[in-house]
Formats: sequence, structure tokens, C-alpha cells
Amino acid sequence: MGIALRIYNTTTVERGRGTDPGDMAKAAADLFFQTSGVKKFDFHWSVEGDVPRSRGLGSSVTVRLGVLHGLNALAGKPLDRQAVFKLCAELEGHPDNAAPGAFGGFCIAPKAGPLQRYPVGEELAFVLLIPDMELETSKARGVLPAKIPLSDAALSVGNAAAIAGAFASGDYRKLSGCFEDRLHQPYRAKLMPFLDDVIAAGCAAGALGGWLSGAGSTIACVALRRPDKVANAMISACGLESACAIVVRADNAGVKIA
Repeated sequence: MGIALRIYNTTTVERGRGTDPGDMAKAAADLFFQTSGVKKFDFHWSVEGDVPRSRGLGSSVTVRLGVLHGLNALAGKPLDRQAVFKLCAELEGHPDNAAPGAFGGFCIAPKAGPLQRYPVGEELAFVLLIPDMELETSKARGVLPAKIPLSDAALSVGNAAAIAGAFASGDYRKLSGCFEDRLHQPYRAKLMPFLDDVIAAGCAAGALGGWLSGAGSTIACVALRRPDKVANAMISACGLESACAIVVRADNAGVKIA
């Protein structure tokens, strides 16, 4: 499950030789040319914007999806949006951030089965506490156990179903109390000892709930009222010398090709 938010990067792709594209863009290009049947051509690319690296906000998708759509546009659009999304999900290794990046809104994207997408109302605010510290996904994955107790899995799956139902119905009040997680957050809190305090502070200030965004280090809370108050509470609770809190709304459009 994932949500597209109004925090953006712009990826520019142009024909012609340039500097070494790097492993991530090269892998995206190789997969695009292999899948589309388009004859390879030289390209160069750049990315800029407001999505920070290694913060659990999907910066890798802005590169992979951006390069894929850029090459697709330069090649005359041999692939439709669904096909480009599938390539991005393959490169990411999972569809949870590729889907909202591609289509916008709240997406449920199982590895098997059809993608579900629901628009997110303007009344719902997302408060992001973004620490001035990168947290590599590989490191965040490294602290996860190979096995978890059945009771922890049952609680987490039940909450995930409740979250999906609230977004699908648009009754966001039902999100309250549904964000407790025992699959990954208790283990990743070792890398971010302020995690629980920040979520608790956000909820005390009126948030419906909070969670670790992706693998971290960003912490997100969702609120129907006074998101500014929630943001201030999260900042005060984090105890970090350098962090920022921003309030954003959902993006229901997904990637835009200029």
C-alpha cells in the first residue's frame, strides 16, 4: 500500500551522450529497450526537486519512473502507463511505491492480482517529519528478523485491512487507532530511537495516527485538523538538532510527462 503526496522531483531525459548515467538509470534504460523493442539510443538525464534521498519518501521511484517515462516519450511512447509501471515495480523489487508514483492516490498493489487505486480527499493532511539523516534501505532491512510471532502478524494484517477500508470508503475517521505495526517498526526503532515518541506526540496533538514512511527515516502522521499543531509536536518530540516538518496533501494524478 502506498500514497502519492505533493512532494515532487523533476527528472529530465534528453537524447545524446552525456556523463555515465549510473547504475540505477542504466538498469532502467536496459529494461526499457529490452521490453519495448526500441533500438538503443544514447541519452543523458538529471533529477532535481524536493524529494530527499534515503528518507523513505520514494526518491528512487522518481529516478526510475522518470527515466522510464522519459525514454518512452523520446521513443514515441511504445509502452502505455501500465506497462511502464510494471517495469518500475520490477526494478524496485516491489510495487508499493511505484504504483502511487505512476497513478497517484492511495494504491493497493499486490504482487499478484489487480492494482486498486482510490482518490484521497483534500481534507486529509499528511505531516512529514524529515530528519537530516539518510537511512539506506539495505540497512533498514538488515535489522528485520527472519521470523515474527503469529500474534504480531495477525495484529498488523488486521490494521492494514482497516487502513485499506478507510481509504477505499473515504471515511478517514476510521483510520484512528489503526497504525500500530509489529512487522517492522519495533525493529527499525533501534536505528531511530525517537520514532515512538514522535508518533505519540503527533497523536497527542490530534493526528489520527502515524508510521515510519517506507524504511525511514521520515516519520508520517495523518490528520483531519490542525496539522500545524501536529507538525510542531513532532518536531518538539524528535530531539534532533536538524529536522524539518512539512504538511502536504495527496496527489491524485501520479507522474506527469511534459
